[in-house]
Amino acid sequence: MSPPPSSQKTYSRYTDMAVTPSKLVSLKDAIRDVVRNGDSVALGATLEPDIPFAAAHEIIRQGKRDLTIIAPISDAGTDLLIGAGCVGGIKGAWVGNMMGGTGYNYRRACEERVPRAITVSDYTNLSLGLALFAGSTGMPYVPLHSLLGSDIAKINPDFQRSDNPFSTSREQVVLVPALVPDVTILCVQRADESGTCHHWGSRGVAQEAALAAKRVIIIADEIVDSRVIASDPSRVLVPGHLVTAVCHVPCGQHPAPMTGRWKRDTAFFADYLARSKTREGYLAWLKEWVLDISDHATYRAKLGATLEALRIKGVALAADVNYAAE
Repeated sequence: MSPPPSSQKTYSRYTDMAVTPSKLVSLKDAIRDVVRNGDSVALGATLEPDIPFAAAHEIIRQGKRDLTIIAPISDAGTDLLIGAGCVGGIKGAWVGNMMGGTGYNYRRACEERVPRAITVSDYTNLSLGLALFAGSTGMPYVPLHSLLGSDIAKINPDFQRSDNPFSTSREQVVLVPALVPDVTILCVQRADESGTCHHWGSRGVAQEAALAAKRVIIIADEIVDSRVIASDPSRVLVPGHLVTAVCHVPCGQHPAPMTGRWKRDTAFFADYLARSKTREGYLAWLKEWVLDISDHATYRAKLGATLEALRIKGVALAADVNYAAE
């Protein structure tokens, strides 16, 4: 089967997009300048795929501290940040390792305060998604019925109960405040230098997390001409004017999958799960895969032939779409 056509081909029939300043920077510079100590950072917003592990590694290398991680599903990404001492708090529905369920660093932090104590604000998947939706639309909060009767409504101090003012009988709802991340970090298949990006596959709550955020970092598997992005506007996840920095980082989501580009590295996840079961094992893993590696290019080189084996070579293209107006 022939490989998919390159998105770098000429799109002469499309009108050039307005010229915008390039926001293309290295991942190292983006993390240095955009992520600040004490920030709230949204990770894993597309759920299982496209988790920005390369950004998590760089956050650890730069020694960022006191971050509050907003984690819809971040696989082992949040767990490894906790183990490195970068995290002061969690706002999430789940933290762990999808290979085995348990996030051992998360558990040690909660039970033993190792390497430090963290605060945990529990959400359900629905309440977390709707809180980001509220943040993306400027609403101060969202009312929910589904939290009633659960302990989550009792133990999260940010949630409040109220009577529904539109009900003819006394009807309680739980008010969930909007989540506005300081930074949202997303992995996408391709972007132009302004940060306007294409994404396909499961979107999870990525668009909500980006629109709610004060600053957005886009990690692109490929950088393309702006005319490629203009050729398919319905696939745009985030427009460039909302993007703070865009970074060209091939396979920046490894070991997570990326639709049409990279398969999930199940063996890598299993190795992390086994080694992170003890504090000593995690620290050895961290030294090998993060601290002793200068950047993601070196990380890819260390993966060697394993990385090429994860590349998706099959072709399952979408049908042509006609955007003509006349």
